Amino acid sequence: MITKLSVIIPVYNEAPTIHLILNKLKQVELVNNISKEIIIINDCSTDATEQVLLNYISNNQDLPITYFKHEFNQGKGAALHTGISKATGEYLIVQDADLEYDPNEYNDLLKPVVTGFADVVFGSRFMGSNPHRVLFFWHTIGNKFLTFISNMCTNLNLTDMETCYKLFKTDIIQKIILKEKRFGFEPEITAKISRIPGIRIYEVGISYYGRTYLEGKKIGWKDGFRAIYAIVKYGMLKI
Repeated sequence: MITKLSVIIPVYNEAPTIHLILNKLKQVELVNNISKEIIIINDCSTDATEQVLLNYISNNQDLPITYFKHEFNQGKGAALHTGISKATGEYLIVQDADLEYDPNEYNDLLKPVVTGFADVVFGSRFMGSNPHRVLFFWHTIGNKFLTFISNMCTNLNLTDMETCYKLFKTDIIQKIILKEKRFGFEPEITAKISRIPGIRIYEVGISYYGRTYLEGKKIGWKDGFRAIYAIVKYGMLKI
């Protein structure tokens, strides 16, 4: 039974949007009266992110937010390591600090969990009829290619390994030793959960309101090469 969902939010230079995503989270009503725990990890932002966050927390004390700050920038994966270690809900979900993913769809990801079928749920940007912003052709090809070679190594049939929305049973993910400190987190965690005996992994379609680089998108081609390295290291070589 799930009574609390931990929402892990890694943040780096998201001053313009962090309060907006928190407003969305505040309004979300989860199924079965599941409560929310919001864990924010500021990965040493250099803009006004911290001040925006502290002001927001001060003015919204009814929202259960726990705030952590890294003293130097370590990467999204490192921020997720911190958040995962602090989670107290039976399940946890990763939420980016921008507006690319919609927290109103948490209940869609929770459905296979509350009905007793899933331990892990991936939200796929490449399935279902939800809205998807039309953006970069080569990014889409790159994501599908990374998912393809990840599936070859894990024997899973995912459609979107690189998705932000991954919902985990907390006691499972907290037992996994995670190494990747930047965007290699996605293939690493996918490879490692795939090898857990009896693990039940589901996938549901989600919306995707992608942003351009001018709007603050951070992932680049170097991260794609790191993802390939992580797929080989943790998937093919099973390190």
